[in-house]
Amino acid sequence: MQLLYALESIRMPWLDSIMALITNCGGEIVFMALAIIVFWCVSKACGCYMLTVGFTGTVINQFLKLAFRIPRPWVKDPNFTIVESARAEATGYSFPSGHTQNVFASFGAGFAWTKKAWLKIICAVLIVLTAFSRMYLGVHTPLDVGVSFIAGLILVIVLYPVFRDLDAHPNRMYWILGIMVVLDVLYLLYAQLWQFPADVDPANLAEGQKNAWLLMGALIGFCAGYAIDQKYVQFDTKAVWWAQILKTVIGLASLIAIRAGVKMILGGSYAVTCLRYGLMTFFAAGIWPMTFSWFGNLGRK
Repeated sequence: MQLLYALESIRMPWLDSIMALITNCGGEIVFMALAIIVFWCVSKACGCYMLTVGFTGTVINQFLKLAFRIPRPWVKDPNFTIVESARAEATGYSFPSGHTQNVFASFGAGFAWTKKAWLKIICAVLIVLTAFSRMYLGVHTPLDVGVSFIAGLILVIVLYPVFRDLDAHPNRMYWILGIMVVLDVLYLLYAQLWQFPADVDPANLAEGQKNAWLLMGALIGFCAGYAIDQKYVQFDTKAVWWAQILKTVIGLASLIAIRAGVKMILGGSYAVTCLRYGLMTFFAAGIWPMTFSWFGNLGRK
């Protein structure tokens, strides 16, 4: 807490705004958007790599949150204050940091994949700044951030050799998805059936259970979509730059509509959360890529 109090003492409104912006690099929306854009427009293998680092890291992260049940810094110390703009995204237990975990999926995988030095520098800087922002904003301790930093780094290093030649062995992805589904089922059973002690926070437990169903839907949907692509579509990521922008904007807008529309119509239960994230990843991996041959022909003479 001494470090967090030291950071609290140097807060300024303009710096608060910058850190609140940087911390979004580890958010769910940024992670999903970047992974999908890479999957659609740059490299299917790298997109799968990013998604696997993110999904696997999230299962590990959520399990540790419920296993240790460490409260947020302002809960442990009522005298400590946080930057209020960060409170809404600071859900669940504190240990370990989900945003720090996610930023390795968004930019750690990119750092490992790219050969361009300037991109590696940008990715490394964003990872470090995102981890620091979680402590500056007061929503995580150094332990929370440090454990997620190490876990994310290990996942990026260990999984890279599996994906660097995925294009030559596309069926390998089914095994990877199967392993992730098993991991999520184990976590789901733990979150739903474990007899947690009386001190468990109901809201934090519910957050962990919801994330388990979210991941289950996302994994099953992506697996189904990936199977359709491999058997019937086998899309090409190449297109002229403005066609890439067009297919990305329309595709992401469609995903946002699915995410919001299903919840609006059916509610926000665990089953609906599983369904809507399943529909999103199924659309992203199997349905929208059916249009890519058309987008690829745009601008060609």
